[in-house]
This record gives sequence, C-alpha cells and structure tokens, in this order.
Amino acid sequence: MRIALAQINATVGDIGGNEEKILGRIAEARRAGAALVLFPELAVAGYPPEDLLLKEHFLADARAAVDRIAAQTRDIVAVVGFPERAEDAYNAAAVVADGKVQAIYRKVNLPNYGVFDEVRYFQRGPGGAMIEVDGVQVGLTICEDIWQPGPPLSDEALAGARLILNISASPYVAGKGQARERMLAQRARDNLVAVAFCALVGGQDELIFDGHSFVVDHDGDVIARSPQFAEDLLVAEVDVQAAGSARLRDTRQRPAARDMRPVVAELGSLRTAAPGGEELVGRPGGPVAPLLDGDAEVYAALVLGTRDYTRKNGFEHVVLGLSGGIDSTLVALVAVDALGAECVTCVTMPSPYTSEGTLADARTLAQNLGTDLLELNIGEPMAAYDRLLADVFAGREPDLTEENLQARIRGVLLMALSNKFGWLVVATGNKSELSVGYATLYGDMAGGFALLKDVFKTDVFRLARYLNERADREVIPQTVIDRAPSAELRDNQLDQDSLPPYDALDRVLEAYVEQDRSREELSQDGFDPDVVERALALIDRAEYKRRQAPPGVRLTPKAFGRDRRTPITNRWRG
Repeated sequence: MRIALAQINATVGDIGGNEEKILGRIAEARRAGAALVLFPELAVAGYPPEDLLLKEHFLADARAAVDRIAAQTRDIVAVVGFPERAEDAYNAAAVVADGKVQAIYRKVNLPNYGVFDEVRYFQRGPGGAMIEVDGVQVGLTICEDIWQPGPPLSDEALAGARLILNISASPYVAGKGQARERMLAQRARDNLVAVAFCALVGGQDELIFDGHSFVVDHDGDVIARSPQFAEDLLVAEVDVQAAGSARLRDTRQRPAARDMRPVVAELGSLRTAAPGGEELVGRPGGPVAPLLDGDAEVYAALVLGTRDYTRKNGFEHVVLGLSGGIDSTLVALVAVDALGAECVTCVTMPSPYTSEGTLADARTLAQNLGTDLLELNIGEPMAAYDRLLADVFAGREPDLTEENLQARIRGVLLMALSNKFGWLVVATGNKSELSVGYATLYGDMAGGFALLKDVFKTDVFRLARYLNERADREVIPQTVIDRAPSAELRDNQLDQDSLPPYDALDRVLEAYVEQDRSREELSQDGFDPDVVERALALIDRAEYKRRQAPPGVRLTPKAFGRDRRTPITNRWRG
C-alpha cells in the first residue's frame, strides 16, 4: 500500500488556512498515487486549541471545514484530525473519501500531565477501531493512544490490522524524536504491525512540534522518515502482506486473538483509485531524512519557535537589546536565521559602566549578521532618574535599585521602539537567570517573547561554540565567548559576584527544577552544599518574576510556565 504522511504546520484557530493546507496536500498525495493520506491530530483546529474548545461556534466551524474537505476528497482516503462535537466533545479523526465523511474515530487515551489538559476538554472514545482500505485492515489511533502499551493498538492488531495509523501533535523536548522512534518500533515489533506516525510541525506559543513523521515496518525498522522542523509530504510503500506472513510464522498473537476476541469497531470498507499490489514500483519504504544531532536539533527548535511565534502573531520585524554579551548574541543569531537580517534590529544601549570591549563586540556582531544597529546612550536618562529620586533617596547609598533602573531604562526604550514601529521585542534572558531571579522585572525581562527562557547559561555557551563551528568562521567574536559573564550595571561587576559559577549552578538547577530533587537528595548527590542552599533560596523567591515573564521556546519537560506550576505564596522549603 502506498501511503502519504502530510506533516503540516497548522495554526490554532486558522480553520480556513488549515483547511486550505489539507486540501493542497490531499491533491498532492493523490498525484503521488497514494491510497491513504494522514494529517496530524486536530489539524483542522490547530493544536492545542485550549479554551477555544469550549466555544460551540468554534467546534461547529471545525466540523464545517471537515465536511468541505470531505466533499473534495475522491479517489483517495484521508484521515484528518479535528475536534468533534457530538453528545460531548471528542479529539477525533475523520475518515473522508468519496466526497463525504465515511467514519469518525475518537481518541481513547487522554493525556492530562505536563502541558496536556485533554481531560478538561474531551470525552474518551469507546475503544479501538479499524477501516478497510483496498482490502487491507488498517487500525486507527491518535497520539497518546499509542504511547501507552496495550489497547487500543493491541486490540486492533489482534483483530487483524496490519497497518496502524497514528496521527499526532506531540510537543517537542530535546531528544524526544529518537525516543519516540524507539517506542513505536517496540510497539510494531510487539504487535507485528507496521506503524505510520504522522506528526504536527511548527510553533504554538511556547510549544514546538518537531514533525519527524515516520513509518516503521513490523520488525520495527524505520523505512521512511520526514525531516525535523519542516513541512513535508512523506510518501512511502508499506508491505502490508509482510506483517500477515510474520504472524503465521510467529504464533505469539494467535492464541490471544482466538481467546481474547477484542471488541474493535469496523468503521467501513473503502476503495481508492491508487495502484496496488504488483503495480507498485520499488522496495517498501520511502525517503529517510537524516536526524539532527543534539545542538543542531535544539538550535533548529529555537529558530522554528521564533519564526512561528513572530509570524503567526502578525509581526514582521523584531527588536532586541544587543549588549555584546553571550545571551543577546545568541538571540540575535537565532532571530536572523528565523526571520532574515532585514527583519531584525539590534539596539545597543551603553551606560557609563559599559566596557569598550562589549560595545565593540556588539558592533562587530551586528556587522557580521547584516542587521541594523541603533545606538542609544542611556547615560543622560540615568542622570535624570538620579536627580528625580535624589530627595527621596537622600541619606541612602546606591545599591541594586540604581542597577535595576538601568535595565528598566533599556526596557522602556525597547518597548518604545516596539510601539512606534510595530516590532516584537525579544527578551534575552536565559533559564539560569530566570531560575534564580537574576533578571530585572520590567527591565531585561521586558518583551513579547523570551527566546532563551528554557536554555541554561552553560547551554548558551555551547550553542555559541556550535554556531561558530557550523559557520566555519568566527560569526560570534571569540571575545564574547571567552569574556566572564557580567550585567555591567556597576564598575567591575561579574555574575559570579552574586551567583555561584554557572557550571555548578546549572547542574543544581537542572536537578531541582527539572528532576524535582529535594535539598537532602541534592546533598546526597554530591553537589556543593553552599551552591545548593544559595540556589534553592533564590529559585523559590523568584517565582513571582517568572509568572510575569513572556512566553519562550519550550525545550525540556520542565520548562517554566505550562510544565512547572509552583505557588508564589509558598513556605515549603524542601
């Protein structure tokens, strides 16, 4: 059987735009001779629609789009994800062919952990279901249905399905794609079925969907794969007879199929105009895109997240403060790769404490990237604030207050540029700073998008070195990478004056924030007790700041925001 996996970048709420993409890919799959074409989970609505799913007219509009798609679907079977409104709401897959909706499958396993809230919105489906396409039994599943071992996939296989379809919107975290492949390969081997996994691609607020659709045969071998982080139509040949032959030779499933008699709904038998059997040319499989390595994968996620957040929210241009430090440098590179240099404006805002080195590096980087660079000296505004507050602050020594004023002056200037020109302000703080509150509320935290929100400081340095290696030239001045981190808000200031060294701090942050290790466990793990005590006190105290931070690209299973939900008023110090 020739199948097509339409890895599309759907936009939440853009039902008409998503419909247009789906129809385009159906036509393309038909021209490629596919009998079956898959689309991602909730492709019509975009994922996740969140509380749009509580609006009756939204659900009605989504169903109307499905009916229009079905009316134009002929000579091919399409499986399209959409939110179904029946006696309740369901996360559903419409099977469309011959000009109408032939069947609807409803998702059985509803995830309600991490970033998922599907129990809030959907009712469970009744169980596994199959369709017959050109004489081949095909099982239907949606995302989480296949993450959990057992039904509905196992029921469908025992009932005779030789190919299992899984339409998915599986949010990205670093390394998840390969883990997903290994899991589905195991499902295929355990159940002696081929599995076609069709995934969403694109950015939605802080979530990234990496695509990485693929097909595995009944032995668990990847026989076709789409590229990561890009739209694609993957066309593959699946040897559906091989799974049946394997079941005759390997009798593990035969007693279970005879004795258990799983109840699996048969939703219909469909015929297509696709060539079949001997008419198919070549071996089973299709294109197999190479996988990105760790740094390339994370960087691609940052680029896609920035591009989609910017474009899908109606911005054409971004602006960022370019200090000459490592964080703003990495943000500038991502922004240029995401949008093009002509759509990025960098602003350097030197103060009396800004070194000639960082200022020179900011100018060099902007020149290397080809971006516009504005230079706005904040010395005069600083003096104006000092005069304005002189009587109120009389008798008190300068302290963190005056340092934060500098950051807030810069935030005001960036927001003024945003208001005047319609530019999106991209904040430049990283996860290490956000974890411990080493960031100024309404200052360097100001903006509409926090690109490095889920990137630790040590990872910022690693990505910077990767980018220079990738370019085979010094895009990032080596002095930026070698210089000790500093906010440059007072004379001779270094981050390590206020924080533990980042290599030690980040290891504690990862264990405490992402693995929920306790203070006692961290000490038993061999971390420096002083670093642990300082870090945990800072993390717990900074929750109110994180609540006010803009969204940013999610790269880990415990990103601040949707994943890690900690009360602000909280006396637990575990």
